[in-house]
Amino acid sequence: MFKLQSRPNFLFRADILSGMTVALALVPEAVAFAFVAGVDPIVGLHAAFIIGIITALFGGRPGMISGATGAIAVVLVALVATHGIEYMFAAIVLMGVLQTVAGVFRLGKFIRMVPHPVMLGFVNGLAIVIFIAQLGQFKTADAQGNMQWMQGSQLYTMFALVFATMAVIFFLPKLTKVIPASLAAIVGITVVSMVFALDAPTIVDFLRSMTGNTEATLHGSFPEFSIPMVPFTFETLRIVLPYAVILAAVGLIESLLTLTLVDELTDTRGRGNKECVAQGAANITCGFFGGMGGCAMIGQSMININSGGRGRVSGITAALVLLAFVLFASGLIEMVPVAALVGVMFMVVLGTFEWSSFRVLHKIPISDAFVIVLVSAVTVFTDLALAVFVGVVVSALVFAWKHAKVIHAATEIDSSGTKIYTLHGPLFFGSVKSFLDLFDPKNDPSDVVIEFQHTRVSDHSAIEAIDNLAERYIRLGKKLHLRHLSADCSQLLRKAGSMVEVNVIEDPHYHVADDALA
Repeated sequence: MFKLQSRPNFLFRADILSGMTVALALVPEAVAFAFVAGVDPIVGLHAAFIIGIITALFGGRPGMISGATGAIAVVLVALVATHGIEYMFAAIVLMGVLQTVAGVFRLGKFIRMVPHPVMLGFVNGLAIVIFIAQLGQFKTADAQGNMQWMQGSQLYTMFALVFATMAVIFFLPKLTKVIPASLAAIVGITVVSMVFALDAPTIVDFLRSMTGNTEATLHGSFPEFSIPMVPFTFETLRIVLPYAVILAAVGLIESLLTLTLVDELTDTRGRGNKECVAQGAANITCGFFGGMGGCAMIGQSMININSGGRGRVSGITAALVLLAFVLFASGLIEMVPVAALVGVMFMVVLGTFEWSSFRVLHKIPISDAFVIVLVSAVTVFTDLALAVFVGVVVSALVFAWKHAKVIHAATEIDSSGTKIYTLHGPLFFGSVKSFLDLFDPKNDPSDVVIEFQHTRVSDHSAIEAIDNLAERYIRLGKKLHLRHLSADCSQLLRKAGSMVEVNVIEDPHYHVADDALA
């Protein structure tokens, strides 16, 4: 369960104010991602509220903000265009089920396998994606409804307000931290824009330019329960399951990586498996209450953390204030200039991007530098899930290549004429070739011992290599023995059974393979 009572009053105040700031930044994001997915803006706003409130209450990372995201929207667009919005809701429900199952089976721990260079590439790539997404705000609709870049005084006003917002966020904390700088900037720029009647597009202008409807508004109703209207058949499952699997993977990867980033920023530790369950529950709820689904949002999470939000109250406030805007005060949020929100997001970009990665590129191994650049590029040009997958695979291959060259052996012949090979280094698929090259069956004596005290057998490829080596000695009428196998190595050998054609010498210290010899 969640705990609210242990936080001092001043921390509650920081959470509430930062939550209000985040709510303002959530609106245009939810609207934009709804259009990317090809659904009505209210579907994105409902998703932002539902996911935000559930993950804030029950998630494993207080202070992290979740909502409708672009990573989810780009997967949904093909499903919505082909089969309609009801199939989207069904896919979101199934996505949530898969995420919940991942949390129940504690699969969140595998995020620890993501190397640090991949994390750096993820952060840098996502910062670039956020920056590029803001550039679309510098476009406006012409008389025919076509989007084109701003020009003249409107463009200059936009630039001025963006820079003014960034200046307030940068300098205000040096004077006072009573109010979050981002909230002060948004409110201040909104007031200035209204008092001086500046030619600056507002959030409602942004909505109307995207819909082509001059009467469009952010006003909406409370989410209503509805079972997705799709046939409950195997054919429906065949359609939505591939999308659900991709959505679940993308959502969990982005959420868990954002959780790890927030952990580092706050010097605390979140609970990945609990977050998986909360994300799953949130998406299941979205599917039944007309939301497009989503996951953690690194941009809004950074706004929250930088504004002082650390507890669950910040996420709860953000979700409730967003809902209040939709239900009761859409007119207020519609007056906010887009430039103010763009300025906030530009500051998020500057704070998110790991500028130190430029300084360390020439100091770290070239393989790590390559992974950082590769993951950043793949994140920008494709999607986050693929970028992380590619980064982990490349890092694993580099690791395997390096450790494949580590294995070596010291040899000696004891008083009985037995030749002893003392191995050093891991024996796995990458080092199998080097392992086999260490031995000379043709010129070795009739009795050979492999000493495993300083190595370990890691996988089936290693078992197969030992089997092949044994066959070489057997064909020459010689015996091969294994000695001092660790518990996990001997377990692998027992599982291999008759595939390993060797004699195993009993380990007098660890008593390895007693049952096998009996």
